[in-house]
Amino acid sequence: MASTKITVNNNGSLKIEGDFEIVDRNGNAYDLAGRDTVAICRCGLSANKPFCDGSHKGHFEHDAVAFALPPKKVV
Repeated sequence: MASTKITVNNNGSLKIEGDFEIVDRNGNAYDLAGRDTVAICRCGLSANKPFCDGSHKGHFEHDAVAFALPPKKVV
């Protein structure tokens, strides 16, 4: 089974590694040019959204520490 790992970086991007596909809101796949690792922008400053271009440096603070989500809502 193929796996995907998403790492939340301190003060920066989401790093995605493994077997994955990224699509736009219409379901069209981005051409990742054979990459199996990409960084996704979290700060909104990248000129290359949804991909990170490093624009966050000095403008985005987040201490990436794992925590448990609250229980899933039951409808």
